[in-house]
Formats: sequence, structure tokens, C-alpha cells
Amino acid sequence: MKEDPDAGLTVEEAKAKWEETVVANTISRFPERRSRFDTVSGEEVARLYTPRADTDDAYLEKLGFPGEYPFTRGVQPTMYRGRLWTMRQYAGFSTAEESNKRYRYLLEQGSTGLSVAFDLPTQIGYDSDDPMARGEIGKVGVAISTVRGMQKLFDGIPLDKVSTSMTINSTAAVLLAMYIVTAEKQGVPPHKLTGTIQNDILKEYIARGTYRFPPKPSLRLISDIFAYCTDNVPRWNTISISGYHIREAGATAAQEIAFTLCDAICYVETAIRAGLHVDQFAPRLAFFFACHTDLFEEVAKFRAARRLYARIMKERFGAKNPKSMMLRFHTQTGGVTLTAQQPDNNIVRVAIQSLAALLGGTQSLHTNSKDEALALPTEDAVRLALRTQQVMAHESGVANTIDPLGGSYFVEQLTDQLEAEAEQTIRTIDDMGGMVTAIEQGWVQRQIEESAYRYGRSVEDKERIVVGVNEYQMGEEAEIETFSVPEETARKQIENLTRTKAGRDRKKVARALAAIEAAARGDDNLMPPIIDAVRLCASTGEICHSLQQVFGEYKENFN
Repeated sequence: MKEDPDAGLTVEEAKAKWEETVVANTISRFPERRSRFDTVSGEEVARLYTPRADTDDAYLEKLGFPGEYPFTRGVQPTMYRGRLWTMRQYAGFSTAEESNKRYRYLLEQGSTGLSVAFDLPTQIGYDSDDPMARGEIGKVGVAISTVRGMQKLFDGIPLDKVSTSMTINSTAAVLLAMYIVTAEKQGVPPHKLTGTIQNDILKEYIARGTYRFPPKPSLRLISDIFAYCTDNVPRWNTISISGYHIREAGATAAQEIAFTLCDAICYVETAIRAGLHVDQFAPRLAFFFACHTDLFEEVAKFRAARRLYARIMKERFGAKNPKSMMLRFHTQTGGVTLTAQQPDNNIVRVAIQSLAALLGGTQSLHTNSKDEALALPTEDAVRLALRTQQVMAHESGVANTIDPLGGSYFVEQLTDQLEAEAEQTIRTIDDMGGMVTAIEQGWVQRQIEESAYRYGRSVEDKERIVVGVNEYQMGEEAEIETFSVPEETARKQIENLTRTKAGRDRKKVARALAAIEAAARGDDNLMPPIIDAVRLCASTGEICHSLQQVFGEYKENFN
């Protein structure tokens, strides 16, 4: 009997022999398509992945089981077998009345959670009648200046029956106060409210720019929200720490993990300095990530982020409650990946991205509409985006088992690779003195700009193909129907706001605003006086102006 020449070889040695013989012979006759294959973030992808020598020994330490530390394989023991993810569709435009119609439509179509987009003036803290709001009222979200607008926004929608996510940061305390008061008007007590405010100001300095106050007082507002909700709105997620906008600005997958977790570290440290114990507030921290089209990289990114966060919370902050170590996250498919050219291709992109988010274990999902590179989405496009999630849930089989790509040689090694790269970036930021210092020096912004430049060059040079953009073009394309905000929106909004302000008790409003300013000068929690002012119909702009009298206004300066 002939002896097997490969007997006794390790997997690594056998793989090397295979590459030197079989692979080399094949490539000499049929060269591979490229000299290097990589992920969308530029991570090199090997030809073949095989088990590593430490695979069995490291399983419990690095992977474990769903619902158990380090949560690599998911934060719930049964994941989607027990309950499907929350299907949110991000929406908001024009007036509160018009957005309310869209929310009702989405709920009728099977959406299981609402996600509110606010216009830019609301995000920065200006009323619709402020000259700074001119040209932006209701354009990229709904205009909300007083609690009356919030009440119209949720008219006929019982707030004890829906989970609401609000994408609001600099003015998060004000809009949360309006939501709480709106619920009171419906007879819903705060302890029954479920949902999330984004409330992530650091990424505004990094990637979006909708800030109002400097970092330190902004962090105080965040810790005040943590403390207030811990005691009064216990089921509310007090922050959604967002990697989404960081990724949309051009960050790589590893940078998205690192910068997001550095933001989280800063928020946790701020809350602890304010006197909160980590296990008091950490179970209500949530995250928000982008999902791009490189399916395997995105799955690995989510798994790496979960594991790294669990270790940070346990080892760095001494968390004891397992819920404090769980990285629970919402996902939105990648807006920056959508193309105006051949917009129907976006349906395929969004489907792939949705699959990646679900294979990666997201807790809720927004699917972008095919026409969002052109305008606000039409009802038909929004319905198709929601149907994408529903097909995934009920027809794809993706919800039948937990972490289906766990154990894939490729996914496990890519997970390790992204985790290690993110961890190194976190160490670099720690050495700089933390995330606020890194942001104020412009270091984080420069890292993202460099990554965005490299990606842009790779598309320009056709090293990376974007279908319909730099390859497979069709020439002149037919126009598609798009949605636009009516021209009379601004006029209607300003007229409504003028009536509301005229009907208030001006002296009571003035006293309430003075109380906010006094609290800002001291150490009292700012949420109670803000809620009191909101009940009297004090406006977003008025409340923010009172805070600005104490906090000042942030101006970017890297010199």
C-alpha cells in the first residue's frame, strides 16, 4: 500500500503544499482576475481560508453561545427564532400632519417601529420662523418647533403600542421632552414608553455637523438624559451611538467599529463621572451601524463590534450585569452606496445589505428606498423597501438559525482581523487623551477623509466597479417619478408656529426659560425644567437659546 505523502502534515503545511503545486499550476495557465482581492474597506482577502491551530481551544473564549459573553454570536439566546427584528422605516418630511400620514401608511403596511427624521433647523435648535431656517423647513425631515407639532406628528398613534426611534442629537433633550409630554396627553405614563433617541453628539463633530453647543456641555446634557430616564423612563434607550454617519462619511469598517466604540467609552466615562454606576445606565445604551454591500465584511464587522464592546465594558468599566455588555444595535442600509444612475440596481444593493445585517445579528433594520439618491422616497419605493425585510423574514430562511456564518473560516478570520485593527485604533485614541481630544485636534476627521479619498480613487481608477456608475452604463436614462416637499410647507409651518406662540402665557414661558438657564449654570439635572417649559409650549429655538446663553456655541477650529 502506497504511503500518503501528506500524512502527518498540519492543515497549514498541507495548504502551503497545495498552493505551491495545484494552485501554481492552474494560475500558470489561467491567471486570476486580479493580483489582489480585497473588501470594500481595503482589507486583503485570501484565496482560501482554513481552520487555524487555535480554533477549538479559542471557541468558548472568542465565540461562545448566543446570549452569553462575549456575545459574538448574538445578544439573545434564540435571536430571530424567538422574535423577528424590529422593522423600522426612517421617515419624516414637510409638516407634522404630512409625516403623520406616512407613519400611518407604514404601520398599515406592516412596519413594526417608527423612525423619525427631523429637518435641519430642528436638529440644530432653530424654530421654523428663525431666519436661519430659511430654505430648509421640512426638507430632510419633519419640522417640529413646539410640543403641538409633536402631538400632531403622533396623532392617532398610541405611544404605548409602538417603539419610536428619533434621529436627534444636539437637541435630543428637547425632543425627548416633547415626546414625553405628548405621551402624557395620550394618557401614557413615561415608564410605558419604548424607543430610542440617537443623542450621539460626538459623531456630529466628526461626520455630520448638526451641533449647537461645545462638547463638554453637550456631554452634560447626555448624562442628564441618562440619569433622568434611568429613574423615569426605564424602557427607553437613552442613546444610539452611531457608526452609521461615520461610515457614510468615508470610514472603513474597522474605523466604524473603533470610532463608534471610542464615542461609547467617552459617554460611559462621562456618566460615571456624573455619579452613575455603569450597571445603572449601560443596559439602555444602544448602537446604530451602517451596512454596505460587501456582505462578508459587514457580517464580520457586527460580530467583531459585539465582542470588542463586551470586553471593554467588562474589563475596562467593571460591568457585572450581562446586559451592560450587550451591544444591541439598529442597522440602516448604506445611503452612500445608492446610485442615481440606474436606481433599480439599488434594490439589489439594499437586499444584499439587509441580508448582511441579519446574518450579523441586528436588532432592528431600516431598508433604504431605491430612489433616495434622487429625492425623498415615494410611497411605492418605501413599500418595496419594507417588503424587502418581510421577504427576508418569511421566505429567505435567514431567521431560522442563529449566526449562520459562524464557523466560516473566512468570516471568523475577518472578524478577528477587524477586531484587532479597531482595537489598535482605540489604543491610539486613548494615548491621545480620549475621543474629545482626538476630535478637537481633527485627527479622527482626517482619518476618515483619507479613507474616503482612497475609496474614491479606487472607483475613479476602476479598481472597484460600481455597476451603472463606472461600468455597465446605459447612456441617457429615463426619468423616474420622485417625491418633493410642497412649496407651501414653510408658509404653513410658520403660520402654525405663529399661532401657537401667540396663544401662550408669555410670562410663564419666560419664567420656565429662565429656570432652564439657571439649571444650566448650576448642577441640577436639566430634563425636569426642559419638560416644564415644553408643557407651556416653549419652542425648540427658545430652549436652545437659553442653554446657549450658558454653554456658548461650538465653532470648529483645528488650528
